[in-house]
Amino acid sequence: MNETDTPGSRICDMPSGRKPREKLAALGPTALDNAELMALFISTGTKGRSAIDIGRDLITKYGSMGALGGLPVTELSKEKGIGLAKASKLAAAFELGIRVAREQLHAVRLDTPELIYDHFGPQMRHLTQEQVVCVTLDTRLRHTGSTVISVGTVNESSAHPREVLRSVVTRGAFGFVLIHNHPSGDPSPSRADERVTLNLVEAARIMQVTFLDHVIIGKPSPGRMPFFSFRAAGVIA
Repeated sequence: MNETDTPGSRICDMPSGRKPREKLAALGPTALDNAELMALFISTGTKGRSAIDIGRDLITKYGSMGALGGLPVTELSKEKGIGLAKASKLAAAFELGIRVAREQLHAVRLDTPELIYDHFGPQMRHLTQEQVVCVTLDTRLRHTGSTVISVGTVNESSAHPREVLRSVVTRGAFGFVLIHNHPSGDPSPSRADERVTLNLVEAARIMQVTFLDHVIIGKPSPGRMPFFSFRAAGVIA
């Protein structure tokens, strides 16, 4: 038995209406809190902790579902009560959520940095490493695809125009947006960010594709925007 025998500590000892699976069936998934939803993937607990307890402890430790979703499977699997199998299930659930969100992007014009942040911020602002993403657009500035260009510090080699524009040309896109995150939470651009952007401005001009914006994703903080837009700053015309 994976869970403790202490009465009331196991999900199976709960009243039927409080069990996550039965609650979801009766009231729908929105009736469950984040810990209860996670429990459906964690399935079993450990001695003294139910699957719901494990889910709640993880959310408390990392601060949000977004932060949890950004963890590598290998790191998540080291958490007490998780292991590789449960970590893989959770990672798959987070990825499905991201893919559903991306599908919904097809109906949205990504023509402002606010919209770009609204759609990509939740999945990128909690990443522990910088990730560079090229988002391709059609003539109506709607999302046609997202490609991870690199993971790690942004510089001229990791975000070379050749690598960025490859996905734009391959998809026959009208234009693109470059997005990357700052794990520190401060979206202020570095010198390398500026050089990458200027190189892309020139490369996009030569290739005759629209470079709509380069948006740096940070985290909300009093007194500053949670993102930086090179178009809003006047670097991209």
